[in-house]
Amino acid sequence: MESSNGEAAMEKQRKDIHLFYCVESEDLARKVAAQSDCIQLQSINWRSFDDGFPNLFINNAQHIRGQHVAFLASFSSPCVIFEQISVIFALPRLFVASFTLVLPFFPTGSFERMEEEGDVATAFTMARILSNIPISRGGPASLVIYDIHALQERFYFGDHVLPCFETGIPLLKQRLHQLPDADNICVAFPDDGAWKRFYKQLQHFPMVVCTKVREGDKRIVRLKEGNPAGRHVVIVDDLVQSGGTLRECQKVLAAHGATMVSAYVTHAVFPKQSWERFTHENSEGSDKGFAYFWVTDSCPLTVKAIAGRAPFEVLSLAGSIADALHI
Repeated sequence: MESSNGEAAMEKQRKDIHLFYCVESEDLARKVAAQSDCIQLQSINWRSFDDGFPNLFINNAQHIRGQHVAFLASFSSPCVIFEQISVIFALPRLFVASFTLVLPFFPTGSFERMEEEGDVATAFTMARILSNIPISRGGPASLVIYDIHALQERFYFGDHVLPCFETGIPLLKQRLHQLPDADNICVAFPDDGAWKRFYKQLQHFPMVVCTKVREGDKRIVRLKEGNPAGRHVVIVDDLVQSGGTLRECQKVLAAHGATMVSAYVTHAVFPKQSWERFTHENSEGSDKGFAYFWVTDSCPLTVKAIAGRAPFEVLSLAGSIADALHI
């Protein structure tokens, strides 16, 4: 009884939040709102003129004055970014008390390197755009991002926004503890970058680290350290594109005695339906593929595409986002 009273008291202390969302993120937005009575969904009319440019209208604009406002974005392709940026820049100027942008997947983050003169660092460009979100009555906008691809990207944002970097790893840990073989889990990283990003959050699991080595014109995945023999090995990374590296890691781990191999990525990008290569019906027997493939709902289009298809299982960020909105 005391704990329920305590939870009720905490809920009363939470601020009321008006949550807007893009078309792609509607399902996730509804899940976020279901986490708390303090989060109220608001809508936008996403219309276009005959020439294709956005014709947008923020509903209830008068009623959000003095209120805490958030926007749940999904930058899945360049064609949807501009209309969302237009809304993101408009909302803080409606005399709101505070503004929070939730962008679970920072998509240009895999293009942060400039290896030769002429390369364009689109991650830095996007960070500069988002750093210029107008200041609301309560101060700089907050920006919530999950498992950003390159750690240095957190320093790309200017002082006019307050980046809040979250992670989906707690969802994975919770799911792993529910498995029947939870005491036999080993975590594997496909490269040193993934190890640096996640090892501190997974230190209580035995670990395996893989690496890519060049042999002629090919890059081969090899086992660098750790012993997967007799273990259910879970490969952990921040995102997947074609999935080639994950497949090669799976083969290497199985060859070194792993009894089962699964995978987790926060961001299931999977361009050109590359997720299809991981479904059990497309594997050479499910025992030769992945037992589980966990992803979050940071990429809404992928989530819809893989619904009900083994071995995929979606771990929702909704609860974590709801908590982040109350920070």
